[in-house]
Amino acid sequence: MSDSSRDTAEGAGWGAAERGEYKRLMPHKVEKLSWLNPRTLWAARNGVLASWFGDPTGRTRARWVAQREAAGAPADKLIRRDDPDRFSFMVIGDTGEGDDPQYAVVPGFLKVSQGTNFSVIASDVIYPVGSADDYRTKFFRPYQDYPAPIYAVPGNHDWYEGLGAFMRVFCADAPPLAAEPAPRPLTRAWLRSLLWHRPRKADGQRLDEARELRSAPAQQVVQPGPYWAIDAGPVRLIGIDTGLLGTIDAEQGAWLREVSKGPRPKILITGSPLYVDGKYDPCTIEGGGGTVDDIVSDPEHHYVAAIGGDIHNYQRYPVRLADGRTIQYVVSGGGGAFMHATHTIPRVDIGNVTEKEFRCYPLRGDSLAFYSRLYGRRLRLRRFFTLTEAEAMAVIAERLGIEPTRAPGTPARVTRRTRLVATLLGAGGRPDRTSRFRLPVRKIYTQLFSPGSATYSPPFFKCFLRLDVTPEAVRLRCYAATGNRAQEIEPPVEDEVTIPLT
Repeated sequence: MSDSSRDTAEGAGWGAAERGEYKRLMPHKVEKLSWLNPRTLWAARNGVLASWFGDPTGRTRARWVAQREAAGAPADKLIRRDDPDRFSFMVIGDTGEGDDPQYAVVPGFLKVSQGTNFSVIASDVIYPVGSADDYRTKFFRPYQDYPAPIYAVPGNHDWYEGLGAFMRVFCADAPPLAAEPAPRPLTRAWLRSLLWHRPRKADGQRLDEARELRSAPAQQVVQPGPYWAIDAGPVRLIGIDTGLLGTIDAEQGAWLREVSKGPRPKILITGSPLYVDGKYDPCTIEGGGGTVDDIVSDPEHHYVAAIGGDIHNYQRYPVRLADGRTIQYVVSGGGGAFMHATHTIPRVDIGNVTEKEFRCYPLRGDSLAFYSRLYGRRLRLRRFFTLTEAEAMAVIAERLGIEPTRAPGTPARVTRRTRLVATLLGAGGRPDRTSRFRLPVRKIYTQLFSPGSATYSPPFFKCFLRLDVTPEAVRLRCYAATGNRAQEIEPPVEDEVTIPLT
């Protein structure tokens, strides 16, 4: 087995490593997506507009679901597969930027996924706004050699053009929705409609040509809608659509309660993770219907795991419930988009999960070293900002009050400079030692600077999951993709857990 980031710095992708061969999979011309570009931010404005003037996602989703049912999709949204009691599937989240970080995942993904029965994309299939014209280079091309079906739950970016392209690709080429009546003037809905981003009329004219890249019969799939359930072997997978703002509507909530009944073990796939960055976000069901986690944690529903995308890294919280059960809450959004920092995660103490049980990838020290180099280069302050992996690991250990996750090759001294850089880059700490200065810095950093942090040279710190199912247990493994050749040849396992089903 190859070294992981928990073993050596080389296993994390640092050092003079040989570049991977993923570029041969990419188009000759790649548009580099920048979240600091005003044009990109303006195109992706619908999330902000929904938070200001009301979120129309639930109503639009209901219309999509009604249209699919009228076309013959099952009302229970259940996909009945004939997988044996022992089978495997992949989960990969937040994939579709179409540039180096996404394609760097593909070689390892194809290697690890051999023999799997299907894959699931958990959130944000296409960036920045889910356009049909982007599916060729951001979905069909990168996964053209994966021989099995790919299911998906949409993320907020897939909703920025009303989910039309997602429905065409994953739901039997669903026709466009009929236009709604114009809202009354001078209302919130009217103001929203004036500013709302909509797809271009010519969008998706070459979608049929793009489909040829994944045209084998074994690759085809038809979902009943944006949310669904899959009966596969001994488990039921349930995918929910959390829309623009990370909630589900009352109709989907009622369906989720119904499809969650029964003794069959269940795994939730969601566009919005329920535990993330040391915080609990149970996912509201609109209309006073409680939360998604109320359903997941109910012992009568027999959930064993909940896997969410949206945050572009890997995190795992083994939450021990009052009745003695443990549910694995996982964040898996490292499939291709820019890396969300893990060094901003404070010392974990939530849901009976402590720092000892918590897992993340990249390691916090690697995340801090990555961003120190990135901003040292951008701000032309390399000598001041850039931290070695050992320095970053040491200052994170001091902040959290823990031993370094990876023993450094050469012990590093924590200096005033390393402490200052860690603070400026929003490094997390112990909850009982968070200063008044550090909290606003971390908030500004995570909300303003991190979203623009695309990079095009390894290590990328991307990841994906393989789940192997038997009647007794699910074995979940998180694999790394750095963009270096060594991790393409043998993707390292960054985390592994066996989840009992009985």
